[in-house]
Amino acid sequence: MKRTILISLSLIMAFALFKGCEEDFTETVNPSKELKKGKPIKDPQPAYPLAENATQLQVYGVWHAGNDYCTWADVRSAGEFDQTNHWIIDRGDGIPSVNLVVLSFVNPLTLMNADPENPLTGIPPAMTQEIVNYFKNAGIRVMLSIGGFTYVDYWDAALAADPAKLARNAAAVASELGVGIEIDYEKNTDPNLTGLQTFIETYRSIHPYDATGNNHAARLTIDLAAGDRWLIALCQHASANWLTVQNPVLDYANAMVPARQPGSAGDAIANWYEHIEGKPQYAPPIPSIAPRKFTGSLYITNRKQIPECVDFYLSLQYAAREFVTRVLPFEGSGQGTTAGMLGYMFWAAECPSTRAVCATDCTGGIGEGAVYFNIPIPMPGLRQE
Repeated sequence: MKRTILISLSLIMAFALFKGCEEDFTETVNPSKELKKGKPIKDPQPAYPLAENATQLQVYGVWHAGNDYCTWADVRSAGEFDQTNHWIIDRGDGIPSVNLVVLSFVNPLTLMNADPENPLTGIPPAMTQEIVNYFKNAGIRVMLSIGGFTYVDYWDAALAADPAKLARNAAAVASELGVGIEIDYEKNTDPNLTGLQTFIETYRSIHPYDATGNNHAARLTIDLAAGDRWLIALCQHASANWLTVQNPVLDYANAMVPARQPGSAGDAIANWYEHIEGKPQYAPPIPSIAPRKFTGSLYITNRKQIPECVDFYLSLQYAAREFVTRVLPFEGSGQGTTAGMLGYMFWAAECPSTRAVCATDCTGGIGEGAVYFNIPIPMPGLRQE
């Protein structure tokens, strides 16, 4: 009987860990097409309005799940961490593969309940200054992601209890570690937008919006669904109130990965364009977002190695390159004047899932992509036009 209970508990814990690293559960997409080596993707690109010239990508980042499915529970030595993450700081020519790493995830309720005199007690033990500096010393910006799908109820509890305290503790952690903060609140129905508004206003009262990007702690972003058909209330409120070019509150949004890797570049683009076009037919409508106010996201690991990690020229990011670097703001929206999305984000470095291979060397995919796109390192100030 005891053995049966232990096995059951182990299965529950393993399932929780897997779910804890599921970045998003958006609408169903087309089944993935197998990408065979030597056969580049040949997607007919939809006729979206594109600029004549490409715009430089500014954000090229990776969420980092740690080696324990996003719990970051055990402090790691610098040598051991470098063995499985060296590709991030060196793509083979001494230059990093990305210009942003987002450590995922922080439990919002634990952070809210942390001692204000020692706010670092509210983040996972392995999210140390040493780990942050490992990336920052290479010129890579670092952020902490608060939330994730597993922590939806914890977000609700924290926002109901004391969103201002949560914001103050998050701002204190950001100051002490020299990092930015990402909001990952994946509440699909009836999100506590009033509490989240208080969180954002309180955070901004401590770290005001910084167009230059010089104050790393002032970088405050939000995760939205892959398109506008999930997290609808959050998308509507964020697009209307926090992501406008006229009155920027959040630096930008990430259009998260869908439930599985899109089956083609066209599928990914269709999701991303929903943010640019908006959903005027919804009640209330979801306004348009300027292309420069969000990134598009793709997986870099699955049950086996995939091109996003190991073969850039067979990858979806390569196939979508013309859209991502040249798409124009939606006509008549008044949201931005420059073409091109902000960049790409990838889910996720090291071990995000018990059912996926760990991503411990993506130089052939992301590293090669950084070379192709000439990614600026360190990250420059973000476009404001």
